[in-house]
Amino acid sequence: MMRKLMGIFIILVFAAVIITPVVIIEGIRLFQPPVQVQTGKQLVRVYFHQAGITKIMPLEEYIAGVVAGEMPANFEPEALKAQAIAARTYTLKKIEEAKIKPDASHPNADICTDPSHCQAWAGDDVLRQRWGLIGFWRYKNKIQSAVQATSGMVLTYQGQLIDPVYHANGGGRTESAAAVWGRDVPYLQSVPSPWDKTSPRYNDSRTFSLRYLDSKLGVNLEAVPAAALAAPGGTAIRVLEKTPTGRVKTIKIGGKTYAATDLRKLLGLSSTDFTWEVQGDRITFHTIGYGHGVGMSQYGANGMAREGKNFAEILAYYYRGTKIENR
Repeated sequence: MMRKLMGIFIILVFAAVIITPVVIIEGIRLFQPPVQVQTGKQLVRVYFHQAGITKIMPLEEYIAGVVAGEMPANFEPEALKAQAIAARTYTLKKIEEAKIKPDASHPNADICTDPSHCQAWAGDDVLRQRWGLIGFWRYKNKIQSAVQATSGMVLTYQGQLIDPVYHANGGGRTESAAAVWGRDVPYLQSVPSPWDKTSPRYNDSRTFSLRYLDSKLGVNLEAVPAAALAAPGGTAIRVLEKTPTGRVKTIKIGGKTYAATDLRKLLGLSSTDFTWEVQGDRITFHTIGYGHGVGMSQYGANGMAREGKNFAEILAYYYRGTKIENR
């Protein structure tokens, strides 16, 4: 019995000496203040669209909020760095444009926090709710480290800041700017993005009643025979044109023709790479990918980072012919 008690005592002593310091060190690491980004002298005027106010912020502080708002914090550090550079480039380009011609949506600001118009942005209050206390310190530190590591870095093409558009998931292949917006941009070309296929947001479905679709689009699909609605081969809903990657470009619904980008906004679809099926009085749109598909795929960037690619390699892949410079 004495030997048994002595054995337990030795184990407890070992735990106190070896394990406790590890726990303490880990606790310190989790609760230490986040890395502070170097704010520098560059400022940006940000219009907070939900509050309806404009604030002047240090650029790098703003970029940290964009990375937190635009990309999942559990992504690989190299993907977060790539996002930071893309966001910084986008912001500085917006500042340049605002000096020449202010944006009518936010005339007294360089940029806004509406992701459908500019870039998303998340402040500490939102992030504490999203991540919790421990997660806040951990992820805030991770994101600010990525911003700090790329401080001042931007993407250029032939010496000029690029338009570094990005999206969540390219569905296996990104799209060219020409196919989506009708303007050819040398560094926004279609590239394979196979990492998207095993990532979240690769596919999605949305179901509507035909009555809702009629009211939303101003058509009368409820009166159309089911065969005319079926895909493929139906006459009431027909794809008129596709992009080189197979996304829908224009579609005719109930006698009206829509650009797929407009239909996506009207119905809240995840992408323009969609098919549909009709069952009774309901129609379901099945989508591949998430976002407009042009530029950097965020999940693709994370997939590349997991394979060991660094932020420079990620950016060079999705923005062909560009360079990283310091501004």
